[in-house]
Amino acid sequence: MVRRFIRFLLCLVGIAVVGGAVFYVITAPNPLPDSHWSGLGEADVKNGETVFWAGGCVSCHAAPGAQGDAKLVLSGGLALKSPFGTFHVPNVSPDEKAGIGTWTLAQFGNAMKRGVAPNGDHLYPSFPYGSYARMSDKDVNDLFGYLKTLPKSANVAPPHELPFPFNIRLALGGWKFLYFNEQPRVALENPDEKVKRGQYLVEGPGHCGECHTPRDALGGFKPDMWLAGAPNPEGEGRIPDITPGSKAIGSWSEGDIANYLETGFTPDFDSAGGSMTEVQQNIAHLPKSDLEAIAAYLKAVPSH
Repeated sequence: MVRRFIRFLLCLVGIAVVGGAVFYVITAPNPLPDSHWSGLGEADVKNGETVFWAGGCVSCHAAPGAQGDAKLVLSGGLALKSPFGTFHVPNVSPDEKAGIGTWTLAQFGNAMKRGVAPNGDHLYPSFPYGSYARMSDKDVNDLFGYLKTLPKSANVAPPHELPFPFNIRLALGGWKFLYFNEQPRVALENPDEKVKRGQYLVEGPGHCGECHTPRDALGGFKPDMWLAGAPNPEGEGRIPDITPGSKAIGSWSEGDIANYLETGFTPDFDSAGGSMTEVQQNIAHLPKSDLEAIAAYLKAVPSH
């Protein structure tokens, strides 16, 4: 009887050890090796600036209320409220102590494309690496080069305010296991080069789905509802459906969409409002061909 009990306990211990090992493998951070980032050469800072505006970096990383050139001081500090707690956006200026001034390209690239911090911790997906994972290595390198040219800031953002269990970063490995991938968000039938470029911008650096796509209880996208609209993360109203069948822009032509992104004016001469105002101002820095590509992609995605 005693032997059977001991065997039973040993079996439980064995199951726990194996389960723990499997859990670790599934949830452990998975950064790309340094060698992955070697050989990219000198950054194209001009392209990096384009990527910077496509990604809307100033919307989160500039100090709240910053205007003009002050927007280029990426001191952080914005508080992002969510159902999981409040995330405080960090300083990503080139400051050596408070910012990312000592980071290597590999460290920056792994934060962008794998959601892994320089110390090896998982990053919270309030930083949209789930979208940035679709960016090219060249664009990541060019963006990193451009960020180095911006002013430094010594501001230190406060730590996140997250209740248990959301303050346990190890659990983010499970979230990544469920939701993180580098595949296209939608499968398009025979897209031309313009639509492909638009897909890259919207699904990658532009991270449009982060606001325009509804999420489930764990904060992952509902994949069959891509760009179908979602509750406003700021807490009031909804972010609109921007697929071809939507009431918001379904009747707009590609030219209407491109013009809106460039000028902020709708076909009815209304203007962008709310958080979209700053998004539009960022996107307006892109070349017209990119705005037209975004418009072409938005007319090609499935309706909801």
